Amino acid sequence: MQQITNTILMIRPVLFRMNEQTVVNNYYQKVLDNLTPETIQLKALQEFDSYVEKLKEIGVQVIVFEDIKETNTPDSIFPNNWISFHENGDIGLYPMFAENRRLERREDILDIIENKGFKIKNIVDYTSAEEEKLFLEGTGSLLLDNINRKAYCALSPRSEEDLLIEFCEDFEYTPIPFISYQTINNERVPIYHTNVMMCLGESFSVICAESIDDKKERKNVLKHLKDDGKEIITISENQMNHFAGNMLQLIGNNNKRYIVMSSSAYKSLTKQQIKTLNKHGEIIHSPLDTIEACGGGSARCMMAEVFLPKI
Repeated sequence: MQQITNTILMIRPVLFRMNEQTVVNNYYQKVLDNLTPETIQLKALQEFDSYVEKLKEIGVQVIVFEDIKETNTPDSIFPNNWISFHENGDIGLYPMFAENRRLERREDILDIIENKGFKIKNIVDYTSAEEEKLFLEGTGSLLLDNINRKAYCALSPRSEEDLLIEFCEDFEYTPIPFISYQTINNERVPIYHTNVMMCLGESFSVICAESIDDKKERKNVLKHLKDDGKEIITISENQMNHFAGNMLQLIGNNNKRYIVMSSSAYKSLTKQQIKTLNKHGEIIHSPLDTIEACGGGSARCMMAEVFLPKI
């Protein structure tokens, strides 16, 4: 079993903007005043292309799809929420909170992935849960430890416990549910996605432990990470707000390990945190300011890992 991969899927945006349907519970989204929609799209595109270039330079295999203008999907740049690709040839399709995000799911992507020599054996489709207003947004909701078969999940309006359990039964993971909070207007509110407050590499984990208010839950999550031999790097809520939890470990040229994040995340880290991370892989960061502000997601959200076997 692999924890990390050298192949990712990314979607190049055509109508990127702040999604009015997700802003209700994604408190990371901001309105960028004085910028026209055209300027926002252009800036997002520049950030996207520059990021892809950096990934390709280090030897990551990036499969890029163009978004489709007609579907009008502002968040298509975050494909990891609607699809996951697994080592046994299974694919997961996930129920999405925002109605306009459901239009991001595209069959043509599966066809092209197969044409590129990957084997899809089975599609596990959870999307009918949308009719019951139950959601589980892919590897935004599910932080998967593939080696130890554990699924960490910060429960929220976008991450339903019943669906977590169903996923774990289907894919043979142990569910580790908890609630992670952030402070908005002096109130503690659930963080919308697990991968904003936590990252899991082969031998390390970055986690905003202080966001798990329930001490029992926090202790349980940290115990699982320790028992599995992960070096734990804790970040503050302020660092989490700069997307320091939203990173991903990848394999590049010559099997070298890299840890990918946004420049905003990198700048928020302390020297000691950077030193510790560097033990586990070379850090690559790219500026994603427009994407982070309007989309409320960052470097990790933009990558759907491909673990599928080759034909």
